Amino acid sequence: MTDPELMSIGAFAERAGMTASALRFYDDAGLLRPDRVDPVTGYRRYSEAQVARADRLRRLREIGMPLSVIGTFFAADSDEAVRLIDEQVAKVTAQAAEVRRAAARLKASLDPDRRHPICALAGPVLAEAVDQVMAATIHHPDMPVLNGVRLEADGESVALTATDRYRLATRTLVPVSRPSDSWAGTLDGDDLLAMSARMRRSTTVTIEAGERSVGFQLTDGTVLPCRLRTETFPDHRLMLDALPSVTHRVTVGKHQVVRVLEQRAPELVGVRVAGNRPSLLIGDDDVALDGTATGSDVTVWFDLTTLYPAVGHAIGSDVLLDLRGPEQPATVRSADDGDLTTLVMPRRAPERTKS
Repeated sequence: MTDPELMSIGAFAERAGMTASALRFYDDAGLLRPDRVDPVTGYRRYSEAQVARADRLRRLREIGMPLSVIGTFFAADSDEAVRLIDEQVAKVTAQAAEVRRAAARLKASLDPDRRHPICALAGPVLAEAVDQVMAATIHHPDMPVLNGVRLEADGESVALTATDRYRLATRTLVPVSRPSDSWAGTLDGDDLLAMSARMRRSTTVTIEAGERSVGFQLTDGTVLPCRLRTETFPDHRLMLDALPSVTHRVTVGKHQVVRVLEQRAPELVGVRVAGNRPSLLIGDDDVALDGTATGSDVTVWFDLTTLYPAVGHAIGSDVLLDLRGPEQPATVRSADDGDLTTLVMPRRAPERTKS
């Protein structure tokens, strides 16, 4: 006799929000067995107690969880079950991000002028960053990309980098709106400089990337176009990774160094470490600096045109100078709502200072 407390497959399907064919599939997969199967007719019968499992199974399939993982889910304790859900959400989220990127590339290929938003930055901060890194660019007839600025956005930050293969400057910015996707491209330096003043007067600037250009949308809705350079940008990470170890670290106030350099304007300036104290050598004068220094006594010489922009464009009130000896590149670093790193090359010591 039929148990009146059990439901037919059709009734249970309606109760559980599934189809009868789906219930047969999950029965065959071993995930939702009927409470009873008539040995003569083969009809499946389900109980009220199975509704909760069916509902959970349906929801797991809605988030795309594979059948093999669902079997593990039903056998797991609550902590393990939560972990499996989180892993599935992370997997689906990553897949969705890749789909968005692929769709954006596809749409851009159909319409080269179409752009998609990358992130938003504070206008004055972006303009300042452009000024900071442009000091490391150069117009080179054989390598026009050296007048470009590399823009790289990830899920957390936006970095601007420029290099003339002699100097290198990279500025990391904290965006107003986080980048939803990773993106990288090389912006034309002349176009950036031309729009810098207008970006500085805009509260926010939204960066929109296209196939051939990048648009900088101002608060008033104006979009400033910037060409994308197609040449390969130098591998700046390889340059930084290949640097020798730091031998001396100098910590000084930015404004004191800038003031001395502006007042004296020497062609060459030496950064000196002696007795764990920093100073600047300008001609025959040794100008003491407020700050600290580590390492043995050493003097590293720089062109004013190399050292001054690196220190003058620093962000915040303090700079770190990482020295690697008299003949190795030095790094000028600063940080405040992002960071700025500038690589500067030394010069040979003046003849009169050689022992």
